[in-house]
Amino acid sequence: MRNLYDDKAIIPGAGAFEIAANYALREYAQNVKGKEKLGIIAFAEAILIIPKVLAENSGFDIQDAIIKLQDEYNEKFKKEKKIIPVGLNIKELGIISPEMEGIIDNYCVKKQFLSMSPVLAEQLLLVDEVIYCN
Repeated sequence: MRNLYDDKAIIPGAGAFEIAANYALREYAQNVKGKEKLGIIAFAEAILIIPKVLAENSGFDIQDAIIKLQDEYNEKFKKEKKIIPVGLNIKELGIISPEMEGIIDNYCVKKQFLSMSPVLAEQLLLVDEVIYCN
């Protein structure tokens, strides 16, 4: 509640933000040339870790869950021409409206997640020596 009060914002949960961000990044990547395009696509795929973990922890096939979410989002976005949040139903493999179900995420948590991810990836890529332990 404290974060909600401070941020004055919420984000639909159940993987809805990540599915929408993935879609937006893939669309943006189509207009980018060169190696930057590969980085954008890789980041778009990495963002899907949250819905993938939700699916795995719920006992569902990860690929089935992600494909269902992406297909539903694509269909709704093309139909409505605006962002319509779609989330993963963890009770049975399906789609829910996170807003209707009251499933929300904190804005500040997602903001931190997005700002830290590229920094962590960059730090991992800068590691020039990997120690192998037996």
